[in-house]
Amino acid sequence: MGEEMILKLENLSKNYGRVEAVKNLNLEVRQGEVFGFLGPNGAGKTTTIKVCTGLLRPTGGRVWIKGYELGQEPARAKSYLGYVPDNPFLYEKLTGREYVQFVARLYQVNSENRERRIEDFFSSFKMEDSIDELIQGYSRGMRQKTALIAALIHRPDLLLVDEPTANLDPRSARLVKDIFRSIKEQGRTVFMSTHVMEIAENLCDRIAIIHQGELLALGTMEELLAGVKGSSSLEDIFLSLTEGHDEDTREIIRELTEEGRE
Repeated sequence: MGEEMILKLENLSKNYGRVEAVKNLNLEVRQGEVFGFLGPNGAGKTTTIKVCTGLLRPTGGRVWIKGYELGQEPARAKSYLGYVPDNPFLYEKLTGREYVQFVARLYQVNSENRERRIEDFFSSFKMEDSIDELIQGYSRGMRQKTALIAALIHRPDLLLVDEPTANLDPRSARLVKDIFRSIKEQGRTVFMSTHVMEIAENLCDRIAIIHQGELLALGTMEELLAGVKGSSSLEDIFLSLTEGHDEDTREIIRELTEEGRE
């Protein structure tokens, strides 16, 4: 796995009025890893991801993507991104094929290979019979698959995914996990938030846990298990760190965060 940083957050913060959704978050994601971003509802996960895509402006701090600062060189930084939100917005008056073609043209995907790649993706998700139907007739799961196909069509160096298996049937969820492993094998990166502990535990090289906008822990599964006594799973670690903030827990947080950054 390469050590080059594909994504770097420096003192990132985002406020909504008096509400601090993200508080001075520092994080480095390496090229060629699957990175898990976990936290309870309202922890700041989606806000962080949207700031990384440029959809939200940070209140403070900076974001780098492949060495380009998002605030200074947004077009160049975003060219390396693929993004799948937890509730994707798609143009309902387009067909699935037309929507992905539209995204592919934005990223200047070679026209010679474009149609074959689009059809292969739709076939992989068992959507070949729906590829030329209007998106307005798609189910939530079909919309999720179409958004993922659009995010993958230009082979992004960094794929940002918010709840990747939401609304997907078991077969499609398995395919998504296989795709993520393939992306990693190709030296590219997946940054994903999820509430499914099994996916994070079995798929991610490193995991960050945030709560109330603050980083609680960062490291490999082995590092996290070693740092939280009595834990035998990621779920144990997650609950232990997010259900209390006494002084012992704060000491664990400090140790885990420092170990993960080494």
